[in-house]
Amino acid sequence: MAYRIITISRQFGSGGRSIGHKLAERLGFAYYDKELVKQVATVTGFAPEYIEEKGEYAPNRSKLSYLFTTVGTAGVMNGMSAADYLYTMQRKVILDLAEKGDCVIVGRCADYILRDREDTFNAFIHAPTAYRAERIVRLYGESEQSPEKRLSDKDGKRRVNYEHFTGRKWGAAENYDICLNTAAIGEDNCVELLYRIVKGE
Repeated sequence: MAYRIITISRQFGSGGRSIGHKLAERLGFAYYDKELVKQVATVTGFAPEYIEEKGEYAPNRSKLSYLFTTVGTAGVMNGMSAADYLYTMQRKVILDLAEKGDCVIVGRCADYILRDREDTFNAFIHAPTAYRAERIVRLYGESEQSPEKRLSDKDGKRRVNYEHFTGRKWGAAENYDICLNTAAIGEDNCVELLYRIVKGE
């Protein structure tokens, strides 16, 4: 099987974004993360900062997050809430990017959006809390919140967002072609393994 699109879903702090970038460079594929945000900003008129946060995270960790953002209010974009409109436009951009050529796409429900394509390989990157906590402090520094709370909040909002728009369980192995633990394997070995899969080696 020749794969020309790789989607990377990931727990916060697991190294998924770094793995996606390194894999794209090694394969010579286009890499869509911040660039995807810029393209969505262009078509929606939303600020990139807004899309960066709202395009992948629910308003809070409650499954009722989206209910509270829409109940009692009129749709703001083509009869939709801002959240639904943003997802719809992100979906359109991701489908267009997949048609353009070989690429690695990080996050934003791309695994679900491209689920019907046979040329797509979906990876989920994860790691134990202690590993991820040490990594985010090393990379991003300390904050008022403990690293464990930062991880819990980010992943909680990401999970609610994914499950709201896909109806599937975020991080469940059956939704991906492979799940990789960076603490056990190492980022570079994850890149190597994904590279060999894509190249059919």
